[in-house]
Amino acid sequence: MDTTRHDVVIVGGGAAGLSAATTLGRALRSVLVIDSGTPRNAPAAGVHGYLSRDGMNPGELLSLGRSEVRSYGGTVIGGEAVSARRTPDGFEVALGDGRRFFGRRLLVTTGLTDELPPIDGLRDQWGKGVVHCPYCHGWEIRGQRIGVLGTGPLSVHQALLFRQWSRDITLFLNDTVEPTDKEWEKLAARSVTVVEGALASVDAVDGVLTGLTLRQGSSFDVQALAVGARMEARSTLLESLGLTLQVHPSGVGRFIETDAMGATAVRGVYAAGNVSNLMAQVITAAAEGVMAGAGINADLIEEETRWAVEGHFGPFSAAAEAAASQILPGHRRHGVDDGQEAAGMGRAATVEQ
Repeated sequence: MDTTRHDVVIVGGGAAGLSAATTLGRALRSVLVIDSGTPRNAPAAGVHGYLSRDGMNPGELLSLGRSEVRSYGGTVIGGEAVSARRTPDGFEVALGDGRRFFGRRLLVTTGLTDELPPIDGLRDQWGKGVVHCPYCHGWEIRGQRIGVLGTGPLSVHQALLFRQWSRDITLFLNDTVEPTDKEWEKLAARSVTVVEGALASVDAVDGVLTGLTLRQGSSFDVQALAVGARMEARSTLLESLGLTLQVHPSGVGRFIETDAMGATAVRGVYAAGNVSNLMAQVITAAAEGVMAGAGINADLIEEETRWAVEGHFGPFSAAAEAAASQILPGHRRHGVDDGQEAAGMGRAATVEQ
C-alpha cells in the first residue's frame, strides 16, 4: 500500500483534473492524479472551441496535459477510485485494485455519463454521426441534412440552434416531445420539418451514418443526428463522502453543486468540470480546474497559516518559552537570552534569533 501523503489527490484525469494539477504543481504543491482512462469525449475525432487546440484529438490533448503535470512535479497514475473517506489529516482514496492514497484535500473531476435513448445503432454512432452540441460539432456538419431526436423539453430549442448551421433540419418527435403552440410557430418560421412517430434505428453503412428508420417503417435520409442526452454526473466517490446529486434546473440531468471555486458542501472536498457543470465544454472544464486548483491552494495556505499562528502562540511557542525562561537563571533558551539584549537589537529581534 502506498502511504505517501499528498497535499491534493485529484480523481479524474481529464481537462479539469489536469488543469487543476498543473495549477497546484506550479504552486509547489504535491499532487496525485488518479485517472480511470475513460474520458467522456473519447469517441470524438477532435476537441473544438479550445483556443489554439481546435481539432486536436482528445487523447493527444490529455497526453500533453499529463506531461505538463509531471513537468511541475505532479504524479499521474491509472486506476479506478471506488471510495473515499475522511481521515484525521485529510482523505483516503481507495482504488478498485486495493491501492490507497492520502491527501489533505480531495478534488473530484470524474465528469459525467451520457444516457442515450435505447435505439438500435445510436450508441455506435455517438461522437461520429450522432452529436449533441452545436458549438462542439456544428461547423463540421454545417450545410448537411441534420436530424434532431426528440428526447425532452429542450429538443425544440436544440432544433432551432442547429438551424444556424443548416437550412435542412428535421425534428423527430419520437413520441416524446409535444411542442407548444408557440414552439410550433417558431419551428414553422424557421422552416424546420417535424416528423411524428418513434424512432426504431439509426442506420449506417461501413460506420457512416446514412439515415433513420421509424418503427412504422418510414426511412429518412440524414447525414447527422443531434441528440440531447440525459447527463448524469459520475458521483460515486462524492456520494461515498455524503454528497448528493442535484437536479439541473433545465432538467437535462443531475450534478454535484459547488461554489465558484469548486468547493462542495463537504469541507475539504472539491469538484470541477462536467461532474459539477453538465454544460461545460473542454475549455470550460479546464478553466474550472484552474479555479479549483487556486481555491484549494488558498485553503491550504489558510490552514498552514493557522498552524503557524498556533505554533507561535501555543503552550510550547517561542513566546511561552521566553516567559518561562525569565524565572530561570543563566543561559539562552529557545532563542531567549539571559536578560542581555543583543547590542543594537530589540527583544523581538533577539527572540527571532
